[in-house]
Amino acid sequence: MTMAEAYIVAAARTAGGRRGGKLAGWHPADLAAQVIGALVARSGIDPAAVEDVILGCVSQVGEQATNVARNAVLASRLPESVPGTSVDRQCGSSQQALHFAAQAVMSGSMDAVIAGGVESMTRVPMFTPNALPAKAGLGTYMSPAMKQRYPGVEFSQFTGAEMIAKNYGIEKDQLDRYALESHRRAIAASREGAFNNEIVPIEILLADGARSGESHTVDEGIRFDATLEGIAGVKLIAEGGRCTAATASQICDGASGVLVVNERGLKALGVKPLARIHHMSVMGHDPVIMLEAPLPATQRALKKAGMRIQDIDLYEVNEAFAPVPIAWLQALDADPARLNVNGGAIALGHPLGASGTKLMTTLIHALGRRGKRYGLQTMCEGGGMANVTIVERL
Repeated sequence: MTMAEAYIVAAARTAGGRRGGKLAGWHPADLAAQVIGALVARSGIDPAAVEDVILGCVSQVGEQATNVARNAVLASRLPESVPGTSVDRQCGSSQQALHFAAQAVMSGSMDAVIAGGVESMTRVPMFTPNALPAKAGLGTYMSPAMKQRYPGVEFSQFTGAEMIAKNYGIEKDQLDRYALESHRRAIAASREGAFNNEIVPIEILLADGARSGESHTVDEGIRFDATLEGIAGVKLIAEGGRCTAATASQICDGASGVLVVNERGLKALGVKPLARIHHMSVMGHDPVIMLEAPLPATQRALKKAGMRIQDIDLYEVNEAFAPVPIAWLQALDADPARLNVNGGAIALGHPLGASGTKLMTTLIHALGRRGKRYGLQTMCEGGGMANVTIVERL
């Protein structure tokens, strides 16, 4: 019996918006609905044939509360019969949404599922789900049993980034140079039109909700005038540390998504797929260093897939902090020229729950533009986890 397959037939994202920037006027449910509409239009699928919408979102409170995926469906052109569910695997939320969608169509229980993510870091600031209950005296996620297992530990991505830099011997000047290269690659990609086919134009809404008549189509985080001197001069996040805001991912508003189908769904659509899911896995790791999980997770994924890193043409490793992709390159003995070829989150932004399918969208389109076959995506996640997805461009 042959294994069922999962295919991606459409992949789209918004251009990233800076905090308080060009996407700040959009309610996140409405923003996600724009991407859902684009996936339907690009694939030609009957909206009623979409059997589920699975969206990643990290800060599920306020405008992103009460199942933002279902709210996005109700704000979209999909009929009410299409359900929706929201996923929180921290920064890997929409990558996990893709895995769930692929598993659903491979099982045969569904034929067509939209997977994606949304995060408005302007309208629902990072850490709001922790800060609001704490302020109201409603407690914290750290349970007594967790505190007993990890006495005196305060889980922190910032601490984890510094630990990785120290453990892998990555100095500040190396982080600064990496950040500059991320901007340079993003600048080149933007100017060459490498993002044109993946970006959904979004009308800029004014503060009062009025339409501006202008579309947002260029990632706002790219610093077209970036210099090494400017990056090197940014203040350290922690005294005596190595990381700065310039060598970390940018706060970002955005939405992204992919349409995933099986063989039946593919025949019903009558379209050529963009890519096939070749492998998907997820792994837990040390929650204290937290951000190191993509390294062993990728090693295990390659072993499970019967592949070597040399078999992978392009890799997307989320640039949460510069030490993560640099350490990943070291551990995998991977080719830096194949990594984040169009820049990463340091330049393009990291809209948390939307980043998983954002990176996948960019990876699939980059494989197509370059005529390459295999792509690998991974990202660090709060709690010390990492998803890994390998796709084959078709």
